[in-house]
Amino acid sequence: MQSYGDETRSLAALSLPSRIVIGVAACVIAVAVAIHLAMMFLHVAPSNTLSKQQGALISDYVYPEYEQNWKLFAPNPLQQNSAVQVRAHLRSEEGAARTTGWTDLTARDGQDIRHNPMPSHTQQNQLRRGWELFVNTHNAQNRPVGLRGELSERYIRRIVLARIAGEWTSSGDRIERIQVRSQTTAVRPPPWSTEKINDKPVFRVLPWWQVTTADLPEGATHQ
Repeated sequence: MQSYGDETRSLAALSLPSRIVIGVAACVIAVAVAIHLAMMFLHVAPSNTLSKQQGALISDYVYPEYEQNWKLFAPNPLQQNSAVQVRAHLRSEEGAARTTGWTDLTARDGQDIRHNPMPSHTQQNQLRRGWELFVNTHNAQNRPVGLRGELSERYIRRIVLARIAGEWTSSGDRIERIQVRSQTTAVRPPPWSTEKINDKPVFRVLPWWQVTTADLPEGATHQ
């Protein structure tokens, strides 16, 4: 077994450039850890002068990778599963129109995540967070509330089309409109619980959205 003295001698035996590189690397790591801890502390700490002055910088650093979500530990944890689904109105090269069936994008994300030890942030959160933003910036009639509401509509359209437009246009069809809906289902209580719930799905269906060139990924077409 190598002793502490042996380790000290081995470090001392390194050349001066090697010791400088190790020292600089250790300093860089220490500074990076200190910055990360400071950012996370300012993010979760009560509002103060520094966090108010540097709010934009802190948010840019924290979101989306380091966001702190405490819903799991809330007095009433989330008890519903929500899925985002989409369909499209297409037109063929001959002018024939058709409407696709509903495609469950949330289910696709779930398939990509299942058995994946390191799923990407996009697979885990992009669609879910985009839909949460839409719901929080729209009223019960699905009308946008302020500029964030309008931006969230564009964001959802681009997420949807980036994921599935290629499938719809692979045969030469043009995408004219898309429609998005959510399907919300209550999580069943554990077997030992006497709680009774309604497990019938509840749908929130949005109006048809006209597709523009700006919404489409490169290579897809619309009328």
